[in-house]
Amino acid sequence: MNSDAVLPSYDPPSSDELRTDGIFSSNQTDVFVQMFTKAQRPLYLFILSQTGNTQDSEEILQNANVVIWKKADQFDVGTNFFAWACQIARYEVLQFRQRHRRDKLQFSEEFQEIVARETISRQDDLELQRQALDHCIRKLSARDQALIRERYQPGSSGKDLASELGRPANSVYQSLGRIRRVLMECIQRRIAEK
Repeated sequence: MNSDAVLPSYDPPSSDELRTDGIFSSNQTDVFVQMFTKAQRPLYLFILSQTGNTQDSEEILQNANVVIWKKADQFDVGTNFFAWACQIARYEVLQFRQRHRRDKLQFSEEFQEIVARETISRQDDLELQRQALDHCIRKLSARDQALIRERYQPGSSGKDLASELGRPANSVYQSLGRIRRVLMECIQRRIAEK
């Protein structure tokens, strides 16, 4: 599972395009659009945790987005938008699985349900960790930032990076280990401060 996968592009409808039937005020529509937009990456990662496949997750996200917009008038502003959207996405995952029953690898329903609950319950912690990681990466030297960025590009390996840099693989692995330790300590400090 690659959590760095590029999200499919999605342009939410404008306030005028959103079917409100007089239920949402203009301000509520704006709030809904903001919550919808903010939830896209976590919702995609939630779906990805259920499927393990980026292409399937992108398709399911698009289907879930359509349903979310259709059911916008059923959302109670002030409640947990992410949890509400996850319920819709969970249903879309189940529908997707029904349509693709012949695929080789299928997780049990019990396992999928456990992962879904855990993903929703840990969303705030994961977001805090992601923000701390972003902060800590920015504190690294430009050289260390470049090394980390190159190493974690899709398809990259430590050996490939060592060859590209003209350095022994062991030297690159030691540098990466040092950077990871620095990042871990920084993240732990940053989270403890909050």
